[in-house]
Amino acid sequence: MSEANHYHLTIEPEEAGERMDKLLALYLPEVSRSFLVRMVEKGCVKVNGRVETSKKIKLHGGDDVDITVEEPQTLAVEPENIPLAIVYEDNDVMVVNKPKGMVVHPGPGNWTGTLVNAVMYHCGDSLSSINGVIRPGIVHRIDKDTSGLLMIAKNDMAHRCLADQLMRHSITRAYQCIVYGGFHEEEGTVDAPIGRDPANRLRQAVTDHHGRRAVTHYKVLERLGKHTLLEARLETGRTHQIRVHMRHIGHPLVGDPLYGPKKDRLGVQGQVLHAYLLGFIHPATKEYMEFTAPRPEAFEKLLQRLRQHK
Repeated sequence: MSEANHYHLTIEPEEAGERMDKLLALYLPEVSRSFLVRMVEKGCVKVNGRVETSKKIKLHGGDDVDITVEEPQTLAVEPENIPLAIVYEDNDVMVVNKPKGMVVHPGPGNWTGTLVNAVMYHCGDSLSSINGVIRPGIVHRIDKDTSGLLMIAKNDMAHRCLADQLMRHSITRAYQCIVYGGFHEEEGTVDAPIGRDPANRLRQAVTDHHGRRAVTHYKVLERLGKHTLLEARLETGRTHQIRVHMRHIGHPLVGDPLYGPKKDRLGVQGQVLHAYLLGFIHPATKEYMEFTAPRPEAFEKLLQRLRQHK
């Protein structure tokens, strides 16, 4: 039998009146819209316990939506000739600058066009096998709409070493983001546990219920009137950590479809978040290495807009 992932979400009052396909795309950003529509048509979505096969129905506040995403028994991930922004490469590791909009590894609705497909074409068989056929070489990941630096392990020795550094919180990871609101302070720390949102399994939240310790250090880089350019450094690496922590302190990321305002006044699609700095100890040489990546063009253009209207 195929394995399946089950999700449950409760529609919030401010989301009432939205079409089902739009809301599913909002809550499952890693899954393509066309795949979600096929799931609905195949009867994989229930609303308040009843199968719903129309993508166009409008949902109401308080509706319970259950989603079953079946995965195939076997999967052959094919190499694809997709351009890669390689920042560094040797026989053990590779550092790439992932563009916004690219999924890291294959999954439902995104079996092609991912970073893994591109890395497989570039590296051939020279990738670690620890994470299996879907995630060869992938030590850590960033969200589809987050841009920036990722390290790739080209053999199992390198993978184990980098994974151990992640577990010990010794890898340097710094991001830049644009958030709503202004700060009185110049810097601060959010130390708040993150776990599955009890009210919505598709989101994360600050919660003491099965939450794991999560620490984010932030620093104001530029004040932009009603917005702020921040640096955020991860001490831990929980799912959606920066996005959840910034929402928790009242400063959600601009463009964030899950944790930000439902209607983004700036018209930005996807959170403005860039992994600009990555540092680690090289698995073979044991020397510390650090890399940076400039902010993407769309990020810079938004900054210019905000500066003009400051």
